[in-house]
Parts: sequence; C-alpha cells; structure tokens
Amino acid sequence: MVTVRPSTRTAGRPSLALLAACTAGLVGMTGCAAFSGDRSGIVVTTNILGDVTRAIVGDEAEVTVLMKPNADPHSFGISAEQAASLEEAELIVYNGLGLEEEVLRNVSAAEEAGTPALEVGANVDPIDYAGGDSAGEPDPHFWTDPLRMADAADRIAGEVTERVDGVNEEQVRANAEEYRSRVEELHEETTERFADIPPEHRSLVTNHHVFGYLAQRYDFDVIGAVVPSGTTLASPSSADLKSLADAVDEAGVPAVFADSSQPDRLAEVMADEAGVDIEVVPLFSESLTEEGGGGATYLEMTRSNTDAIAESLAGP
Repeated sequence: MVTVRPSTRTAGRPSLALLAACTAGLVGMTGCAAFSGDRSGIVVTTNILGDVTRAIVGDEAEVTVLMKPNADPHSFGISAEQAASLEEAELIVYNGLGLEEEVLRNVSAAEEAGTPALEVGANVDPIDYAGGDSAGEPDPHFWTDPLRMADAADRIAGEVTERVDGVNEEQVRANAEEYRSRVEELHEETTERFADIPPEHRSLVTNHHVFGYLAQRYDFDVIGAVVPSGTTLASPSSADLKSLADAVDEAGVPAVFADSSQPDRLAEVMADEAGVDIEVVPLFSESLTEEGGGGATYLEMTRSNTDAIAESLAGP
C-alpha cells in the first residue's frame, strides 16, 4: 500500500508560509494563485529522488528539485519561496523516514495546506538501523539497495499518474518500466562486481550509518561508523572513536568509506586512532554531484560507489 499523507485542509486555504512568502514579494502572482486552489508540477526534496522522478516523468510535467548537488540531506534547508512551492505543487515526493531533517516541517505544512505528498521510504519495505545511537529507528537510506529503488520508481509513477493533471499515464508507466529495467540491470552488475570480494573482506566502516540496505542486499557486515548515528548532525565522542578503532583493528578492515560531500577528517582521525594502515575512500552516498562530478545521476552514483567498494575490498 502506498503511503500518501491525507489532506487536512482544503487546497484553497492559504498557509502562513505561503502568505508570508507572497507578502514579502518572494513569489509572483502565479505562485500566489495557490490561494484560489491552483496547483502545478511536482516538487521533490532530495536530488537522488529528483533524478529518478525526472526520468519517470519525462516531459509530462515540471519537476522541481529542492536539494542542490553535493548537499547533505540531513542539514540542507529551503527558502520561503521554496517552502511556498511545496504548497503550490500537485505532488510532493520526499524521502522521509527522518532523512530531510530541516525540511520535513515544510513538507508537513504543505500537507496541512492540502498538497498530496508521497513518502517514498515508507513504501519500499524499510529496515531499521542495526547499530549505533539510531539502532531500532527506521533507516531512510534505502537507495543503496537498487532493487528498492526500482520499487520506488513504481510508487512514484503511480502517484504521478493519479495526482498530476494532464500527464500521459501510458507514457509515465512506460518510462517507469524502462527505468526499472535499467536499475535491475544495475543490481546484476553490482552483484557481479561484489562477487570477487572474499568473505573476510566483507566488512564496512563508514562516516555514519548509511549502507545498511546495501549490506543486507549484498551480504556485507557493517561493523561500525565514525559517527555512530544515522545522521551527519551527530558527533562522535572519543570513546566512540576508540571503540570503533578497536573493532577496525580486530577485523582488519582495509578501508573506511567517507561521504564525498563531507570532509573525511573524522574518518582520518579514527584511522590514526586505530594505529593501522587504513585507506579513506570517498563515496557518493547521500547526494548526487553536478554534471561531470562522477555521480550526477542515481545510476552513475551507484556504479561509481560499487567500483570504489569492490576495488578497496577485493584484495590482491
């Protein structure tokens, strides 16, 4: 069953956020037309889901993505104009499960104003964090499992065809089917690449807990994270670093994987603490890059990460 938040107010009733934006002159007459119930387009919170949504929608509707390339989904915020755009949309697509920590309140305000919103993460069989400070809480990083992203594409297509006026349902469904086949092919490629990694090297250490879904899908063991939490907004203590350093030393982990959009200083500190020769490998774990940056699409990002993990852990 697809989780779409129900409207609690009529679309014609303006919210305080939209009223403030219009009063301040931040949106023009078209934007303020939401006062009369007019809505248009799709707004997506994260750039990863934005890329997938654009592939599915094609030219059938306008898709606006709030999160810039190389941004951190846990900490990025939006302007009053962008908050108003959420309330003017025909559909909001967001990751959910607590990922967009600084934007979820704006999504909730838009839902209260009557905008339909699809929480994608809640609709792809989410798992809980297995360890760290976030243990037992829902893990929002489902895109590290390509098969769950294939399911996400189907969910997005279904909501677009139901909620967005004027789209060609047959075309959107065909786009989603084609995209799903490309993601399933990516999964097969990933499985083959990881097959060369021996069991004794299938241990992951990351900047924070972000690869639980990948570990479950491809049989890795996440032995810890430099920041022992599911969010980059947390900070490790010296005891956390020492505990992880001991685990790394015991497991003989050859690399720590750090998000490419975040400084790898903490990972380097942990490596120094461990007193072992360990490589810090950047991955595109939570954000796409700009064009030419190595991870400008979900497919490119995932292939790049697969190659980096395989090359780091396969051994001699």
